[in-house]
Amino acid sequence: MTVARILALKGADVVTAAPHRLMADIVRLLAERRIGTVVIAGADGAISGIISERDVVRALASQGAAALDEPVSAYMTRKVVTVGAEETIEEVMDRMTEGKFRHVPVLEGRRIVGIVSIGDVVKHRMAVVEAEASAMRDYIATA
Repeated sequence: MTVARILALKGADVVTAAPHRLMADIVRLLAERRIGTVVIAGADGAISGIISERDVVRALASQGAAALDEPVSAYMTRKVVTVGAEETIEEVMDRMTEGKFRHVPVLEGRRIVGIVSIGDVVKHRMAVVEAEASAMRDYIATA
């Protein structure tokens, strides 16, 4: 299974924000949309960073409530790992595990076409495992 298949099933909605937006705005956006990550993109649409709930917690731990009045660019993760739509679930799982992150923007060229979370990956991996187990049970039952 590929990332493209996950996006086809879940949709390609990606929440983005500009680097100058305040952390308070990002916190509200995360809460309102019930999401864990916002992709930070410049005026040209290119990814300049990513901000997650973990980044928000770290900002609050180090700066207190004052962090909420700062631009998101001060706390976002600048080195964003991305994947292509043709990559397999196994490849994405490996990257997420190695990098210890839970969200990966999906790119076609320089254009953001979706985002995949660890929940998406696990859900689809579990579906494959369940299908394999069912096939094995059917095989054993007919042998």
